[in-house]
Amino acid sequence: MKTIAVITGASSGMGKQFLLTLDRYGKFDEVWAIARRKELLEQLETSCPVRPVPLDLTDPKSFETYEALLKEENPRVGLLINASGFGKFDAVMDIGLADNLNMIDLNCRAVAAMCQLTVPYMAPGGDIINFSSASAFQPVPYVCIYGATKAFVLSYSRALNRELKDVHVMALCPFWTKTDFFDRAVGADPVVKKYVVMYQPEDIVKKAWADVKKHKDVSIYGFVAKGQIALVKHLPHSFVMKTWMKQQGMQAK
Repeated sequence: MKTIAVITGASSGMGKQFLLTLDRYGKFDEVWAIARRKELLEQLETSCPVRPVPLDLTDPKSFETYEALLKEENPRVGLLINASGFGKFDAVMDIGLADNLNMIDLNCRAVAAMCQLTVPYMAPGGDIINFSSASAFQPVPYVCIYGATKAFVLSYSRALNRELKDVHVMALCPFWTKTDFFDRAVGADPVVKKYVVMYQPEDIVKKAWADVKKHKDVSIYGFVAKGQIALVKHLPHSFVMKTWMKQQGMQAK
C-alpha cells in the first residue's frame, strides 16, 4: 500500500509552496495535486512523484470523483492539505451571488468534504492542514463572506482535532500574504486599500511545517499578525470593525 499526500489548491499560491517544500514534512510515494487547471498541475516539478487530479471543488460531483479514486487506489494518506479557496473584497451586495456562494462552497463545503472523505484512509499519526485566515478571529466588513468562511474553517478544524483520535488537524491562519490570491480578491476600484504588513508565502509555509510537527491546532506567523489577533480577542468587535473601516477610509455606520 503506497503512502500519499493530498494537496488541494496545489497549482499556485501557498498550496504550490507546500507542494514544493513537502520534503520538509516527510517522504511519500506519491502526492495527489488537486486544482482546476490540469495544465498547471502537469507543470509541477518536485522530488516526489505528482499525480495531477484536476477537480473543481465548487462542483459537488468532484467529491464523487475523488471518493471513487480513493476506493480504487486504496492508498494510505499521511497528509491532507486543504489550500483551495478564494475571496472577493467588496460590499456583499456588490458581489455577484454566484461568487458569494462559490466562496462558501470552496472555502467551507470543500474543506469539510475533503476531510470526511479522506480521514478513513489516513494512517495513524497523519496530519490535516486546513487553510483558515487571520480574518477568522473578527468580523470584517467588505471582506464579509470570506472572513465568515474562514471563521467556519477555524472552528471546524479545532473541534475536529479533538474528535479524531489518530489524526492531527491544524488550522493555518495567515495574515496578508503576497500571492496571486489578490488577483481575484481585489477589483479595479479596491475597497481594501491599506495593508499593515504583507508577508511572504515561504515564511508562512515554513512556520506551518514547524507547527504541524509540534501538533499545534492553530498556526499563526508574524509579530503583527499575532498582536492583532490577540487584541481582537479582547476588544469589542464593534470597536474592531469601526477601527478597520476608518483605517480603510470607509464610512462607518
